[in-house]
Amino acid sequence: MRVGWRNRDHPSYWAFLVHRISGLLLSLFLPLHFWVLGRALAGEAALDGFLRWTERPLVKASEVALVFLLAAHLAGGLRLLLVEFVGWRRQAQRSWVAVAAGVALFCALAFALNLY
Repeated sequence: MRVGWRNRDHPSYWAFLVHRISGLLLSLFLPLHFWVLGRALAGEAALDGFLRWTERPLVKASEVALVFLLAAHLAGGLRLLLVEFVGWRRQAQRSWVAVAAGVALFCALAFALNLY
């Protein structure tokens, strides 16, 4: 076994990947978000047309995914702040990763249940 592959089994590595990938995907969402804000500035009719389009099931599912990405990125960032300011304790790392994942799943499920 190579040394570089050993750390990829640790939950902190997967938390790092989720945090990095969620940040990248959220940055890809930003242009769409700004475009929608521009539609709102263009007038009520333009925004109403877009809001009717957002009632589709695929768009609703993507909203749940977006909330999960936001919550995962937030929880991962808070976990990193705990590591920085509270200190690195190897035993607590697995717990912090589990809490961050639980918070992200809870937020996405709560949002999904509120949609329907």
